[in-house]
Amino acid sequence: MTPSLAGWFDDFSRADVAAVGGKNASLGEMRRHLMSLGIAVPDGFALTTAAYRLFIQHNGLAAGIAHEMQRLRDGAPLSEVGAAIRGAMLAAPLPDAIVTEVRARYAQLATRAGHPAPPVAVRSSATAEDLPDASFAGQQESFLNVVGEASLLATIPRCFASLYTDRAIAYRAHHGIAPDGLALSVGVQQMVRSDVGASGVAFTLDTESGFRSLVILTGAWGLGENVVKGVVNPDEWRVFKPLLDDPALSPILDATTGLKQLKMVLATDGTPVNVDTTAAERTTRCLSDQEVLQIARWCTRIEAHYGCPMDVEWAKDGLDGALYIVQARPETVRSREQTSNVSTFTLEGTGPVLVTGVAVGSRIASGRAIVLSGMHEAHRFEDGAVLVARQTDPDWVPVMKRASAIVTDSGGRTSHAAIVSRELGIAAIVGATGATAVLNDRTVTVSCAEGQTGTVYEGALAYREDTLDLEAMPRTRTAIMLNVADPAMAMRWWRLPVRGIGLARIEFVIEHMAKAHPMALLHPEQLSNDERAQLLALTQGHDSPAAFFVDRMAAGIGQIAASQWPEQVIVRFSDFKTNEYAGLLGGRAFEPHEENPMIGFRGASRYYDDRYREGFGLECRAIRRVRETMGLRNVVVMIPFCRTLEEADKVLAEMQRHGLVRGEAGLEVYVMAEIPSNVLLAREFGARFDGFSIGSNDLTQLTLGVDRDNALLASLFDERNPAVLRSIERLIADAHAVGCKVGICGQAPSDYPEFAEFLVRAGIDSISLNPDSVVPVLHRVAALEASAAT
Repeated sequence: MTPSLAGWFDDFSRADVAAVGGKNASLGEMRRHLMSLGIAVPDGFALTTAAYRLFIQHNGLAAGIAHEMQRLRDGAPLSEVGAAIRGAMLAAPLPDAIVTEVRARYAQLATRAGHPAPPVAVRSSATAEDLPDASFAGQQESFLNVVGEASLLATIPRCFASLYTDRAIAYRAHHGIAPDGLALSVGVQQMVRSDVGASGVAFTLDTESGFRSLVILTGAWGLGENVVKGVVNPDEWRVFKPLLDDPALSPILDATTGLKQLKMVLATDGTPVNVDTTAAERTTRCLSDQEVLQIARWCTRIEAHYGCPMDVEWAKDGLDGALYIVQARPETVRSREQTSNVSTFTLEGTGPVLVTGVAVGSRIASGRAIVLSGMHEAHRFEDGAVLVARQTDPDWVPVMKRASAIVTDSGGRTSHAAIVSRELGIAAIVGATGATAVLNDRTVTVSCAEGQTGTVYEGALAYREDTLDLEAMPRTRTAIMLNVADPAMAMRWWRLPVRGIGLARIEFVIEHMAKAHPMALLHPEQLSNDERAQLLALTQGHDSPAAFFVDRMAAGIGQIAASQWPEQVIVRFSDFKTNEYAGLLGGRAFEPHEENPMIGFRGASRYYDDRYREGFGLECRAIRRVRETMGLRNVVVMIPFCRTLEEADKVLAEMQRHGLVRGEAGLEVYVMAEIPSNVLLAREFGARFDGFSIGSNDLTQLTLGVDRDNALLASLFDERNPAVLRSIERLIADAHAVGCKVGICGQAPSDYPEFAEFLVRAGIDSISLNPDSVVPVLHRVAALEASAAT
């Protein structure tokens, strides 16, 4: 039977929200049902809502609270009403029955913990919080490192009073939560010494795209308030859930080292204070890979138990190194979104970049940027403006609701600004260092539609919003696949009805994530002093510049592969031209000058040549990490611009030197069909490869002898030319004759309905498209296939 005034967490379950509120019910649920699965949850007890009601009744507070709430409805200032209610509650004594219960429970906790006065975290747990449709981010108060009976008893009325903070009153009013029956429970949880360890937050889905197969984990040194409130830019990890159960794998797709400028520790008197982190702490992640995987596995078990995406708080005890889950609640924004429609935003203009940071969501907004140093300046804010602040907390919500976008100097994806902006459905960029110094009183465009990095541009730039209707999409024989360049964008398109990725370009991953020439990373001694300094700054925190390249490449490719797991993802090795390679950091020292790079030293010809062989080795290492360490064996590799059969053999041998052997561990190797020799010798190429992907631009260029970049010849460049069409027909027939699949990756099927019809009638296996073309082409192909069948 549940005790009337208090009980151990183990006594409660998620069915007891009315008795102990959302937080404490969740803690009870986890201790009762999940500790047997290895999940560590600190011990503790909860004062029930019966104790709160006894406190209100014993001190005759109900009438006064009702009177003040009526004054608020009649127009009295929120700050005045909230202060009056809290003042009355803080002045009221605890009933003897509550004092007796708390003393007894705390004494028993001391015995269970083996400590005469165990430090505890005292947390407020309201009956209307942590529900599927209410996040209550930071509405009630928590008090950390409360030590001793007297301090604990003094803290309990402060928890009760926090039910009526100004932000809590405003939040309930906004969400239409009636005050009738509202009550609060107090959780007393054994303190995890994360003040000398680390702590943070994890979500069991991608908070920006709603992609369900990720755990997004953030953390920083010290107590967790700095991560939750967005005071610091935390470390971040992206972990792929479907492969977590295999102990031989490490499916950490990406890891980012945050600045972690501050850490919250305990002062000599036991109160939490912020101190500067050391240089070593700022450049070192607060968790090891094994600790990240352990927390991620716990999160997936919690999610499986609750049956919905979860928002989880974790802590690492710095004294014994143990990990704990200290809270879990349903995620309330992305998991409730309608999935039949996808809105996409596209920036159509450009302008000077003012600041960048972490993109929250995928929206775009323009407006006048107004910097506020605190809520005392809220009267200066204008409806529809861009709110710029160092950070936000729950007191800022009334202003945030009036903003078209939000930009903060600090914070990560789990900061208050990020959480509330998702809930409000507005664009936000957090961790945009220097925003408050740069953006004030100027018109800006805030873009979160370009991947994980959000950008604030000068001026009001043109953009568009499109809505894709995904309901009742047809199924086609011809596989419709996706072209992807930016890894961050891959996650945004997970809802599209495609059957994998037909082209992921490694050169774009290099450009977006590695930024430096592979050979420069291997041989920095050949660079100028200035370039070496830039390279050192770029690769800081990695074992070596070469390791940096492999890390970043594997992260980018891994995210692309995960976005369509377990469907096939075709990753093309780098196909920069020499002039493009030269534009990378350190590239000019390693690239020759060519009059016509388009048909020069590119693609396959580089991979076995001493001028790039080592760089190709790094690309191979990255692919191996994705397939073997992360476990994403849906990755297929593709060789571009392979001119001859002898060249094909050399490249396959070079891959084998680096541990990539066609056929081993299911590895498939495709080749681009973009040179007439690929068509004429399709059967011979097919004996060496598993499939072809038609590069219609280069094939047209080389078939017709037209420089596709020459404006004078633009009228001659046409993929629908009979010579090109006949080549494609022959390729498909010959490839199928030797058991190879054929796809195409290009814009032509999107631009020309008759070209898509031709491909379907020729029997092509797949058409890979840019995201905005998927839905219309899918309908077109379905209609063509249906008409062909009748």
